[in-house]
Amino acid sequence: MSEILLLAPPILLALTCHEYAHGWMAMKLGDPTAKMHGRLTLNPISHLDPIGTLMLFLVHFGWAKPVPVDPRYFSDPKRDMLWVAIAGPAANMILAFASGVLLTSFLGSGFLAFEGGAFVGNMLIYSLQINLALAIFNLLPIPPLDGSKVLRGVLPYQYEHMADRFEYYGPYALMGIILFGFLTGVSIFWMFIGPFVRFFSALFTFGLM
Repeated sequence: MSEILLLAPPILLALTCHEYAHGWMAMKLGDPTAKMHGRLTLNPISHLDPIGTLMLFLVHFGWAKPVPVDPRYFSDPKRDMLWVAIAGPAANMILAFASGVLLTSFLGSGFLAFEGGAFVGNMLIYSLQINLALAIFNLLPIPPLDGSKVLRGVLPYQYEHMADRFEYYGPYALMGIILFGFLTGVSIFWMFIGPFVRFFSALFTFGLM
């Protein structure tokens, strides 16, 4: 129960800010779709997918409801979709940095020695690591992750047919890799994500982690 209390706030904040950032960037670039659907909000209830959220707690992999985006509103759909895609992971990196700075400040001030201080400190550690993992995972260039849209944004037009084909098979590959990790206990994704999480954890806490 105590672990759920530690995990719930960082997970809800990470998912909410991630989806809000997508909608906010789309709005800035001329697409009001997220706002029209009530998704341009920091209310976590508007963004949570019940099954995706439950999976986060059970197997540490999950998802929120994707923010609706209509590229027809963009002046340059290829370029603007790239910025919309990267906004979500960028929001998580900002949250991770803020968590690391707060954690470092609390460690230096002795705040964590007070009653409840350890609880706050552990929550900040979870926030740091969850946001880093979410950001880096979503930047993998596998559809439907944000990284696949970033990749499409930088691909020359003559290679877009390859991206179209990958978008069809990508979700199957993604679920296959996740299922393999769940059944074997060997997380292929963590082999890629783990070193980045450790590097940025140390960087954002100034070497304390």
